[in-house]
Amino acid sequence: MSSEVLVSRPNYDSRAVAQGVPEKEPPVEPEVPQASSGSATAGYRSAKYTTTEWFSNYHTVLQQADTDGHRAGSIQRQSKTLYQNTEAATFKTQAQGTRLLGERLQEIHCWRSELQRHIEQLRADTESLLALKTRLEKALDATETPYAIATDNLNCRARRLGPDLVRDAVEEELLKEVDLIRSVQALLKRTTAQVVTQIKMNREAKQMLELDWSDKYQAYNLDDRCGRHSNMSPDTRHHPSSATLQDQVCNRSSWTQFTQDNLTKAMQEDLATSSLRLLVEQVLHDTTEDLRVQCASVDQAFSQRCVELIEAKRQLEIKLTTILEQIGAQERNIVALHQAIDNKEAPLRVAQSRLYLRSLRPNMELCRDEPQLSLEGEVREIDATVTSLQQQLSEARGSLSHLEESRMALEKDINCKTHSLFIERDKCPQVGGLGICPHNIPETDTKQQKKQKHHQRPFCFLPY
Repeated sequence: MSSEVLVSRPNYDSRAVAQGVPEKEPPVEPEVPQASSGSATAGYRSAKYTTTEWFSNYHTVLQQADTDGHRAGSIQRQSKTLYQNTEAATFKTQAQGTRLLGERLQEIHCWRSELQRHIEQLRADTESLLALKTRLEKALDATETPYAIATDNLNCRARRLGPDLVRDAVEEELLKEVDLIRSVQALLKRTTAQVVTQIKMNREAKQMLELDWSDKYQAYNLDDRCGRHSNMSPDTRHHPSSATLQDQVCNRSSWTQFTQDNLTKAMQEDLATSSLRLLVEQVLHDTTEDLRVQCASVDQAFSQRCVELIEAKRQLEIKLTTILEQIGAQERNIVALHQAIDNKEAPLRVAQSRLYLRSLRPNMELCRDEPQLSLEGEVREIDATVTSLQQQLSEARGSLSHLEESRMALEKDINCKTHSLFIERDKCPQVGGLGICPHNIPETDTKQQKKQKHHQRPFCFLPY
């Protein structure tokens, strides 16, 4: 019996080491005396196994190794099948994702093209509305000149004198023109406000389309980069949180509806722009025609009034010439009457002297004989003639006075007509340009009056 002390071997698990599992420290168990086939020294025990234990131990190891071998083979076959199947599924899923990305790129491209087309249309509509707004502003500015002309003509015609200060057809037409220009200005201002509002709405719709187009442009570029990624791409890396569904992500129907709503809004603004453009063109055309017609009416009224004034002045001047001739004749008649009365003084003195001398006859010689009767008759006849001549002279003087009054009235009326013609043809045309045609000017007009035939009264021309 040996005196050496045998120590038991540690439990070493080779499978755990092969699988990479860290080795655990064996639990410390209290020493229990075990029986031994041999005798041992007092206080010591034998650590040797028996033959049966030896055989049992290595048979157990063989069985465990065989079981682990079969299990490993099964796992290897399953793993081979699994990675082959998963690799095919992965390639199929990746190919499907690439195909769906391609389809998505085509869809985004179509929507982008549609958005781009409507953006260009809205830009063109906005530019056309800006051009119409400029035309409306110029048209509104153009109405200021005829409005100032019409009001100045009314103020000038208010300075007419006496009976010529009448509310005639010219004044009626000028008042109509002023009212028409005011209504045209109000209409142009309202139309300009509508155009400005439509421009604002077009820009808002265009901004929405541009934002949508920009988002789709970025999405297209990102999806294009996604489609170009492959298993051999060097710029791919792990993003574990990218597969989680975010709360703000929209679904396909809402994505499509958003773009369709933007396009519908753009089409509505396009239709509104087209309608407004037609309305503006019609407004410019109608207002221009109305102002043109009213300007022609004013010109016609001016021409007719000038013809009437010229004719009235001509008749007054003819009548004044006649009155002046009558005044001259009447003055000569008065002179002749005075001379006739003066001529009666000598015969009257002779007759009265004869009667006086014969009244000095004495006694019975103072009788009413034929010479006396003749002299008395002669005196009475001369007195009657002088009385008649004096009455005729009084009537002639009265007639001359009336003729002078008529002359002054004619001259005053002629001055009024001259002043009115000066206002109608000189003052008003200098401001407004009275459109008097040459055939409307009588041949009796002066050279200064005929110069007005080239004057044309401008009207408010609105471009359309």
